[in-house]
Amino acid sequence: MAASPGKVLITGGASGLGAATVKAVADAGGTPLVLDRKPPVAGVPYMPVDLTDTAETERAVAELAEQAGGLDAVFTAAGIDFPGKLTDVPTEDWERVVKVNLFGTAAVVRAALPYLERSHGKVVTVASTLGVKAVSDATAYCASKWGVVGFTRALAAETAGRIGVTMLVPGGMHTAFFDSRDEQYKPPADAKLNNPENVAQTVLFALTQPAGCEVRELVVAHSEEGSWP
Repeated sequence: MAASPGKVLITGGASGLGAATVKAVADAGGTPLVLDRKPPVAGVPYMPVDLTDTAETERAVAELAEQAGGLDAVFTAAGIDFPGKLTDVPTEDWERVVKVNLFGTAAVVRAALPYLERSHGKVVTVASTLGVKAVSDATAYCASKWGVVGFTRALAAETAGRIGVTMLVPGGMHTAFFDSRDEQYKPPADAKLNNPENVAQTVLFALTQPAGCEVRELVVAHSEEGSWP
């Protein structure tokens, strides 16, 4: 029988990959805890938070962790994008991408570390295939996700032997992530995208490795993913 993932704090747990992982954790006997701007499915412990506000984020992490009696894992699924040319994307929007995707990830992990070190828990961050491959009209997103790559690898080195650290590199998925984009930045109708439920199972795999065994990095994409390799 597979091990339970335990108490798992999930950012962006109200939709997309985050919501799929909430279900996967619950189905595996774990307890999902959610940070998001919107509420998750009924019955899941939740704190509303704007990840661009570091102090608010750190308070929310601590409050959920204390309510749950600790944490066994963190999964940082929350992410946004405002695609466009560097000179066309408003500065506020450009910086918000970096604040949510990179600074928000760091704030959540920083606040969770004391709890994870007590439980010898795990962190799974979410980078992107565009965290290792650069494309036009994505300077903010690429900068933020390349930052997550560097942050996660440094975190793994810094916490080796104390917590487990995995970096997830997902390709495109069938989620609402693309819905608000201009048509030119939406995947074409025939785009090969992954189902978030499939990716959530790989997160669960990383979270349930035995002590001393870590999946350091996971690239998970549709077999015909356009942005990989």
